[in-house]
Amino acid sequence: MHCLCKGIYDLTKLWIVCAPLFIRHGIAGKMKIVEEPNTFGLNNPFLAQGNRLQPKITPNPVSGPAHLHRLAGKCFSLSESTYKYEFCPFHNITQHEQSFRWNAYSGILGIWQEWEIVNNTFTGMWMRDGDTCGTRNRETKVILVCSGSSKLAQVSEPSTCVYSLTFETPLVCHPHSLLVYPSLTERLQIEWDEAEQARYEGLITEQGYNNILRDIFEDAGFLKSQKVKVKLPEVVDDPKTDNSLQKCTEHLQKQREEVEKLRALLSQHNIPFDLQPNEAKGTAKTTVNDQHLRGDDGLIDLL
Repeated sequence: MHCLCKGIYDLTKLWIVCAPLFIRHGIAGKMKIVEEPNTFGLNNPFLAQGNRLQPKITPNPVSGPAHLHRLAGKCFSLSESTYKYEFCPFHNITQHEQSFRWNAYSGILGIWQEWEIVNNTFTGMWMRDGDTCGTRNRETKVILVCSGSSKLAQVSEPSTCVYSLTFETPLVCHPHSLLVYPSLTERLQIEWDEAEQARYEGLITEQGYNNILRDIFEDAGFLKSQKVKVKLPEVVDDPKTDNSLQKCTEHLQKQREEVEKLRALLSQHNIPFDLQPNEAKGTAKTTVNDQHLRGDDGLIDLL
């Protein structure tokens, strides 16, 4: 009986020692543990900074029809085949490969930059300066289509590294919802009206008219500016130079005070001095006043 109890005790002890090994190499060996790939991309604040998608530029300010501005801050997703696309209007477009591969692709297909305008109508949104693709950067054109709800409907790649995205929304169903003119400020509308009149009267060519419209659209923030910014040198005031009426007047007053001091000094020492130059100056003053019937002759009165 003692031997039987001792044998049971030894078997129990052996089972306690070996059980974890069986579980680890036997049962657990039949389980497949898969780490879910990252699908949050650029907009995931919980990822470490080094793991987030890094944009090349910052998005341009929100622009275009005011009723579309409500889309800013929202994102819309679409899964096609093994890829998930995320479109954030006026921000960016990202692509994430839904794969269990360790190096599954996640990248930026474009960052909000400007509108496409044809026949004075907004026809698309351009997302440019995405991830590097060979010798160029990826870019995407977003086409807005009328629909009963806002959703990302289709994504294609018509040419290498250039994508086309269809975004459906009820915000563009009105026939005038994508017109450019109503989206302009009153000042820019007046400039457009003047350009139209000048073209009608033949004062400018068609190319000149299109250039004016381009400038108007750039000023409105609809198009990326193509103007070369030249930094002008800063003008440093020279204390020895009279560059304003106030400084000139102050300088003249000081000269008068010096003349009065000299006159007082000459009179104190009984040294005669001639007033004839002053009389001549008064004559010259009258002549100049007679010649300048219009304009400001305030400076002459001070002499």
